[in-house]
Amino acid sequence: MSDPSHKTLRSFYCRDYLWDLYETIAQELGCSVDYLINESLRHYARSCNYSQASSAEGGASVMMQTTQNALPTPMAHRAPPPLPTTANAMPAVPMSAVPIGLPAVPTPMAQAPVAAYGVPIYAAQPAIPVMQRRPIYLYFQGQCYRIEGDQFTIGRGQDAQLTIRDSNISRKHCVIIWQNNGYAIQDLGSTNGIEYQGQRIDVKRIEEGDRFMLCNYELRFSFNDR
Repeated sequence: MSDPSHKTLRSFYCRDYLWDLYETIAQELGCSVDYLINESLRHYARSCNYSQASSAEGGASVMMQTTQNALPTPMAHRAPPPLPTTANAMPAVPMSAVPIGLPAVPTPMAQAPVAAYGVPIYAAQPAIPVMQRRPIYLYFQGQCYRIEGDQFTIGRGQDAQLTIRDSNISRKHCVIIWQNNGYAIQDLGSTNGIEYQGQRIDVKRIEEGDRFMLCNYELRFSFNDR
């Protein structure tokens, strides 16, 4: 005998947006998604004139259809409801009154300048220039370092790209970084900091010929490899 309250685990495909919607409704109503799906199935069966009934012998539940049709008409084959008509509705235009080659309803495409044969003309848009990254050159103790990546670290540690073996230099003293279409030097919380023109700085955009001091060490920058 079939128990109307018995549930069995099912697997089915469901559109993602419907599942998200049911989860939202379940949270608002304080129930589970399973409950909502079961209720939806039950109400849909009722809307198709199916009902759950018990037979006289043994109370076995059977599905009863109260209409004469064997199956309800599938939704995909039902005729769509007529559109509501209002006083401001657009009157129907016979196809013979629509010129060939032109859309029946104005679209944004029709607003463009039109040449012969109804072909729209669009002005060529100028190409947007792309800012190319210029490498910058660091001069330190007679050596030239070409910098063209996103960052270039300077410090006492072995992992620095420019290692200065001096106890006054922090392990990660400063970094050269690319930002806002230019290079800048930034202190990494070092003990003795960075000096520019006699003043201690935290960060500064690097310009042609700039010179910075790390303790007694000078860093000179240029956009020319000389």
